[in-house]
Amino acid sequence: MSPIPTRDRNRSTHESGVATMIEYVMISGILMCLFIVIVLLTNANFMVGPGNTIAYSAFTDIGNGVSTRIVDIYAIAPENGNIISNFDIPDEVAGRSYFVEIDNIGDLSTQRVTVSRDTVTTSIAIAGIGSSRRAGGNTTGAGMNRIGYNSGGFS
Repeated sequence: MSPIPTRDRNRSTHESGVATMIEYVMISGILMCLFIVIVLLTNANFMVGPGNTIAYSAFTDIGNGVSTRIVDIYAIAPENGNIISNFDIPDEVAGRSYFVEIDNIGDLSTQRVTVSRDTVTTSIAIAGIGSSRRAGGNTTGAGMNRIGYNSGGFS
C-alpha cells in the first residue's frame, strides 16, 4: 500500500465537513418550514374553530333570552300606554363583542332574533307574537339594553 498523499487526505476531510454542514442546513430549513405550517394551522384548528362553536351556542342562548323577553313584554303590555323593561345580556362572548338584531322582513310570522359576529350567526324565531305584533330594533351586548312597548306605536 502506498501512503495517501497529503493533498488528497485534506480534500476528503474538507468535503465531509461541507457535506455535514449542508445536511444540517437542509434539515433545519425543512423543519422550520414544517414548524411554520403547524403554527398557522394550530391557530385555526385549536382556537378559532372551538371559539366559533362556543359562540354559536352562546348566541343561541342569547337569542332565546331576548325572544322570551319580547314575549314577556307583549304578555303584560297595557291596552293603552307603554311599558319599558331594561335587561342585561353578556357584554362579550368568547372575548369578543356581538350584534343582536330583531328582523321583521316580510310577513309578521317570520320575525326573528338574529345574533351574529363575523361568520357566526344564529337566528331564533320570536315565539308567541310572531303573527300579531311587529317587533324591530337592534343592540349589542355592551351596557344595559331596553325593550319597550307603546300602544300607539313608536315613531
